[in-house]
Order: sequence, then C-alpha cells, then structure tokens
Amino acid sequence: MLVNSKDILVKAKREGYAVPAPNFIDLDSARVFVETAEKWRKPLILPFAQAHESILSLEEASLIGKYLGEKSSMPVVLHLDHGEDVDFIKQAITLGFTSVMIDASQASFEENVKITKEVVAFAHQHNVTVEAELGHVGAGQNYENHGLTDSIYTEVEDVLAFIEQTNIDSLAISIGTAHGQYKGIPKLNFERLAEISEMTETPLVLHGGSSSGDDNLERCALNGISKINIFTDFLTGAFNKINENEPKDYLEVKVLANEGMTEVLEHYFKVFHTK
Repeated sequence: MLVNSKDILVKAKREGYAVPAPNFIDLDSARVFVETAEKWRKPLILPFAQAHESILSLEEASLIGKYLGEKSSMPVVLHLDHGEDVDFIKQAITLGFTSVMIDASQASFEENVKITKEVVAFAHQHNVTVEAELGHVGAGQNYENHGLTDSIYTEVEDVLAFIEQTNIDSLAISIGTAHGQYKGIPKLNFERLAEISEMTETPLVLHGGSSSGDDNLERCALNGISKINIFTDFLTGAFNKINENEPKDYLEVKVLANEGMTEVLEHYFKVFHTK
C-alpha cells in the first residue's frame, strides 16, 4: 500500500527502531527493495533523489514507485530525497510522491525556515509528509577523521524552534555521518543524538548511513533515529556480487546485482530492528 511517512515514522520513534530508506535509480533496484520488504513483512521508505534525475526522470520514478507501492501489501512510502528547489518538489507532489524532503540545510537558519515553510504549506494540502534537514551532512571523501569533515552538526538549541516554525513531519540531523564512501572511520556524536531525541517527539532521520558501521547504525536505530538513508552500500553490494561470480551475459549481471542488493537490505532490516 502506498502511504505517507507519518504513521510509519511515529511508530518507529515510539517503539525504538529505524526504517531503511534505500535510494532507487531504476526499476530493478526499486522492485528489489519493495519485494524484499514484502518478503520480510517490513515497512519501507522508497526514496528517489533529485540528484539522480539524469539517470531516471522524475516522471519515470513516480510511475515506478507508485506502481510498486500500490500493489504491495506492506506500507511503502514514495519519497523525494534531497529536493533542492521548491518547484521540483511541488512537481514531485503533483506526480504522486507521498513524502518529500526539502534540503535547505546549507542556507541560514532563517532562510531554511522560510523555504521549508513554503514546502510544508503545499505538501500538507496534498496529504504529503515533509522531511527537512538542520545541520549539514557532507561528503564521505572529505571525512578523514572526526575533526576534518564538511558536515556541520545540528545545534540542539535550534531544533525546537525549527520544528515549531516549520511544522515538519520529520527532521534529518547531522551527528557525524557523511554521504558516499568514507575516507576514514565515522565517529558519531551519540550525546548530541540523545539530547535532540529527548526534546522532541518529531521522528529523526540519519543520512549517510552507508559504511557507517553496523554498531553505529544499530545504536542510532535503538536510540532515537527512525529513518536511515542508505545508497552507496547497495551499489557496493551489487558490484561485489557480480565480481564474486563469473556472469556469462548481461542478464546474469542483472540477476547477480539484484541478489547483492537484496542481501544488503535484508541485513539492514536486522541491524535497524525494523518492525
């Protein structure tokens, strides 16, 4: 069933687990994720990132996500990940996305609030949930150690004001993860996570989950993070599965890639304690 993220994430927040959000870039990856969720009877957030529009158009992504979500017996959220401009986000909502993210995290606090409020006003009219980001999750290649990264931690004192002023449904926070492959080992700020989680009932989101380490991610899932975004680990899982075997043709390559992505999602359902 195709749903927005509200009930899924509120339940995850209340019961202390996280829902995986594996980014899809084509029909194969989307189908793998939804069928795996169906097999294990788990909810799924199915994100398509604005940055991947050169690979798959927004229109194609909406058709794929709506088709797979509507025919699934498990709750599936078709989510726009890292929407960076309001017009693109509004187009996604019009096309049938049930959840959207507005990422104005690199703007000032005041500008982030202003842009986010505009998205929320439009989305809520269409029963679409909104995720925003406070702080900034940078790139893994810049992450050499805990002190050298372009990520910017979420400031605790800003959280309540931001939520109250924007009326968002979920909040992506920055506690030390980064997007893509890490150059170094991430050291997450669990003290910051605890402070933020305790002060708000709004579900919290972690971006840059790939290669952050199972112990780190499990601890996040059990201590206040309700949604964890994963992308690079699925590419790595597919590539490794292909390299471990000797595919004879393109069809075997596709089968192996799908098997690799399936195994990664099954693994993270367990790590995140998804119910």
